Amino acid sequence: MRIAMTGASGLLGRAIARVLTESDHEVVPARRDDDGDLRWDVERGFTPPDALSGFDAVVHLAGENIASGRWTAKRKAAILTSRREGTRRVVEALERASPRPATLLSASAVGYYGDRGETPLHEDDAPGQDFLAEVTGTWEAEAERATAFGVRVVRMRFGMVLDPDGGALAKLLLPFRLGLGAQLGDGSQYMSWIDRRDVARAVLHLLEHPDCRGAYNLSAPTPVTNREFTRTLAQALRRPALVALPRFAMKAALGEMAEAVLLGGQRALPDRLQATGFSFEYETLAASLASLLGPGE
Repeated sequence: MRIAMTGASGLLGRAIARVLTESDHEVVPARRDDDGDLRWDVERGFTPPDALSGFDAVVHLAGENIASGRWTAKRKAAILTSRREGTRRVVEALERASPRPATLLSASAVGYYGDRGETPLHEDDAPGQDFLAEVTGTWEAEAERATAFGVRVVRMRFGMVLDPDGGALAKLLLPFRLGLGAQLGDGSQYMSWIDRRDVARAVLHLLEHPDCRGAYNLSAPTPVTNREFTRTLAQALRRPALVALPRFAMKAALGEMAEAVLLGGQRALPDRLQATGFSFEYETLAASLASLLGPGE
């Protein structure tokens, strides 16, 4: 397949593009500057408007980082706009394309469900009520508009992608290596995670199986509590993790973002993905971290 990809330069995009290319697909990054064959940005969409003509599929990953700091009103507006307007521009370009790509794989997140405590979450469960649930619900609704003109739409609800080169895991490695790893709050919040290699394989699987459509949780089948995550990462690095960051201090420092991203959680399960025949290479957190961090840590 010839595949257009937004967000190809990001951590997740690079991992996915590598696996798609290794599987003999052609990945064409959509870039915001003139350096490349395909131009795209949130404000203007694709240039020219029919730039997606002749592609077989589109993988849409672009969006503002939700965890880069306190959620001011301006920051929240940027997070929502990047996903709503960015996805709208992709769908508009799909509608104009001739011949039209058959498939749109659009990113979303398990934040769709809101903070649901210990409740196991499946793809047909109702959305949450907080800001992240609002953002992901809007994001997915924009992507679904492409079904009106015959495009197969897959909404990929990503868990936390484990990659020592970037994202949340990379930020945690230094303090944990220094013996300063800490549980967040009481540690009871669930973390839906997925190894970077499994997430790339899952995207390839969804692309290559034309019967797959709708929402899929892209997270490992063994979500863990933050308490378990802290202990397992500390063991993988052979370091202690004896402290806990108080909830009140985190909320004072980071406000609503801390409450939603760090202290809230989702116990999302990949039922629909596994029902299609996909098998995870890294089903447990300990196995994933041991492989990613290596024996020398």
